[in-house]
Amino acid sequence: MSGRPEEGIYGNMESQSSNFSQGGRRRTRSEFEGDTDYSSTTRRRLEGMYRPQWTMSSTVEDILLEGTTNRTDMKLNDFLLSNLGEEWVVERNGNVIMEAFVQEPDAYVQDQQLLKRIINLPAYQVLEAIYKLRHEGVFFLGQWNEYKRKDTVTLLAGGKLNGVLTVIEIEEKERREEEERARREKKARREEEERARRKEKARRDAEEEKARREEQIKFNLTLSIEDAIFQRRARVYKMKLNRFLMRELDGRGVVATNRSVLLKEFFEDPAKYIPDAEVLNEIKTTDAYLSIEGVVREEMDKVEDVSKLKQAGVYNLQKWSEATAQVKESVHEITKSFLDAALQEARNRMATSAPIYLEGYYESVYNARWHHVVEVPGGEGTGLEVREGEPPQSWTYREDGETFERVDDVEQSGAERLRLMVLTSDKEWPYSWGWFKPILDCYVNCEVERVWQIVKGDLTKWFSTHGGTYFEPKRRVLIGTPGIGKSMNAGSYLLYQLLQYDVKKLQMVVYFIADRTFLFDKTSRTVSTYKGDSSNASFVRSLSDRGMKGYIIHDLAEPDDAPSDDLPPRGWGMVLVSPPFERNYKEWVKRRGATEIVMNCPGESDVKAMCVWMRRHQPVREQAEYWKVVKSQMDEVGPIPRYIFDERKYDNWVQRCHKTVDEATSSVIAQYSGLGRDGSWDRTKVLYWLARIVRVRGETSGSEILFNVPVSAHLGNKTLFKSAKLMQRVDFNLLISWLTDYLISENFGRSTVFAFLNGSFVSAIERRLRELRPSPQRQSHRCALAVYSRERPTRHHVLPPLEHFSERIDVECGVLYVTEVENFPLVDGLFFVKSNPMTLVGLRMAAAGEHHTLTSTVRQFNEYLAAYFNVWEELSQDMSWEIIYVQQADSTPMNDWQRCDVVNSDDVSTKEKQKIAAFWNEKVHQYQVAISSREVPRRV
Repeated sequence: MSGRPEEGIYGNMESQSSNFSQGGRRRTRSEFEGDTDYSSTTRRRLEGMYRPQWTMSSTVEDILLEGTTNRTDMKLNDFLLSNLGEEWVVERNGNVIMEAFVQEPDAYVQDQQLLKRIINLPAYQVLEAIYKLRHEGVFFLGQWNEYKRKDTVTLLAGGKLNGVLTVIEIEEKERREEEERARREKKARREEEERARRKEKARRDAEEEKARREEQIKFNLTLSIEDAIFQRRARVYKMKLNRFLMRELDGRGVVATNRSVLLKEFFEDPAKYIPDAEVLNEIKTTDAYLSIEGVVREEMDKVEDVSKLKQAGVYNLQKWSEATAQVKESVHEITKSFLDAALQEARNRMATSAPIYLEGYYESVYNARWHHVVEVPGGEGTGLEVREGEPPQSWTYREDGETFERVDDVEQSGAERLRLMVLTSDKEWPYSWGWFKPILDCYVNCEVERVWQIVKGDLTKWFSTHGGTYFEPKRRVLIGTPGIGKSMNAGSYLLYQLLQYDVKKLQMVVYFIADRTFLFDKTSRTVSTYKGDSSNASFVRSLSDRGMKGYIIHDLAEPDDAPSDDLPPRGWGMVLVSPPFERNYKEWVKRRGATEIVMNCPGESDVKAMCVWMRRHQPVREQAEYWKVVKSQMDEVGPIPRYIFDERKYDNWVQRCHKTVDEATSSVIAQYSGLGRDGSWDRTKVLYWLARIVRVRGETSGSEILFNVPVSAHLGNKTLFKSAKLMQRVDFNLLISWLTDYLISENFGRSTVFAFLNGSFVSAIERRLRELRPSPQRQSHRCALAVYSRERPTRHHVLPPLEHFSERIDVECGVLYVTEVENFPLVDGLFFVKSNPMTLVGLRMAAAGEHHTLTSTVRQFNEYLAAYFNVWEELSQDMSWEIIYVQQADSTPMNDWQRCDVVNSDDVSTKEKQKIAAFWNEKVHQYQVAISSREVPRRV
């Protein structure tokens, strides 16, 4: 490899890495890169006139040898004369062609000093790479693009080939953009011509539509008295006086000081605003004045009446219908007539909107069939099997303050473990009634069952304590990540269990979803549906007034839904089902004193059980294959059933998620600070694509709090690396402090290294670092992280891929270096400790019980550092290396020394292999530490 930077560490060998590093990242400066006024775009176009037009069919050899006199068939002495000078020409073997020489250089040149110079020449490394790639079947650029072992090729050759790929991609992108730009311009011209013709028509249509919307009032008993009286018409008394005078009286009486005066104020004292008596009298005699005066005074009477009625507790038509005669006589006749007419209209609509009875639907839900999925020890395929009927033992829960939590480890060793319950309704569930896609199965996991246990506990407590007239169960709001089955599964299961509940205590269950209302009458065992929302609250109130007791399931499916102020009525319970948009439920929760229930996403075992149920009629092998597909999709977008079970939705969703991160700007990235914290999604739109919520215990009374965490490790990694690049250091460190617990507990892979920015985490693990030694005879050595704990990294630096890296940087202590290169060799992150000598501490996230490496990997790692950091050859000569292998607490522990193996198939010479292996065994110190979420307390 170019420069051989590792020689400075392994044996003080001569190095030319500085020459290579630049050559490996960019081409030789063209004649257009001097002191000119050319822009970069102009320069690139001019250069394109003189360089070959590479394509994916171009040969690797042509690309790597471009601009040089080297050839694979040139003789050794010609090569030496061209690259080292006449004094290095050899007498023996000088006529051997370079294609043969690169295969076995030791056989043709015995002078080790000369051989070393040849091998370190960039020109030689290019020829060597050509031979290696040709030997492995890589002849064309397209084959290089698919080549899996790019890391075994010298950085110089790989960088040049990758650079050409980048140029081709840029040119292709520019071509597409040029075509798209021309298409857009042509389309824009056509649209501009059409826009001019349609502009006036659109304005008129918009005004007419606005007027129609304002006139469309839903007359029902919950209609406010303001809407019933004014019927959403514009209030004339709010018109500006000067505007009226200009529009109706040609500006007579206009006074500059009256620019903010309303007609309401004017008619209270006209002479105050138009002091010229002659002008005022002239105005008062006009038809425009007389007409507008009557309207304004009528509106002012109505406003006065609205205030009186509200003071008397009359806010809507329902309250007006119950008002005493004294209250009704206190308002003006015009107000009374409007309210009486609106009340009659509401009653008429209620009478004509009779419910539709759904034959057989009550029995279908009430008699839904049970199945369950169990984990069978030693089972085939997924290890899960479907059983008919209810499980003999469901999950167990314990009351914890105001909530319930599942009791773990209740299953006996070797026994079947319940993973999922399924309820099947032949006529579907209310959630899907009216949809084109039927949903017959309701999936009940331990989270769904937990919701019912909480609601059942509320019912039991209130019936046993008060009962009768004073029945008043708690109000609840169920919150969960969109798409996990709150509505379909939790809502349907609550409905099923409420129908099973004692009919003497609970006679009615009402299910609200979108614009549909379903009334389940347990006394008559019927289901009726009401279209629209005109009488939802009022008909439920009428049931309550007749002494019926019931429970409401209200599904807020959209971000701007909100329940009626009148729900639930006296003596009824209610659970609101909502995504984490606080504007849906904040006011209702405040008024009703509701308590939150936070529902976690389904776990991996839940999703696997769903897969087995869906493929229950297929062979075990096909069930396992289906689970494998779903698992890969779940790893990408998280455990969201709405997307992982539908390939089309998955494709659209994953593209949208990646686009959200890729296109994030510094201003948008600030919303990422909502991760790892509590809070709704109202003001943080990116959380809708990138987050899921988890349940966290409150500090008091066992209450529940929702916390936002990355939806998956894959998107979490991408999100964190984007944040690391765009966020301010203080903001990013704060984000990591909130997320450390989840980086650890959710096994976020290489992003877990960011936890080392958290002082509490480092303090917790530094005492538990366990040294791994190649032999007991080797002297023990304390880790620099423990000895120099104050030197831990406090800020980060993201190292881009080499093809996007333009200038080396200085090594700094106290900085956590991470790279965007996903398969970065040897470590996932590193930092330097100011010790004597300086210490490089590498961090490797290790899932397995062993993580051995290769000499070629160590060499490649060192070459990367030489390309990233200034004077790396000099710094690295005396530097101490330490590697910390970080494992999850439940992983197979790493107990032994991690070897650096010598493999004959790699690209390292035998002598160099031995030096790297010796360096690894003698100079590298290794440590292992197991981590868990207990290392850092979860913040609330």
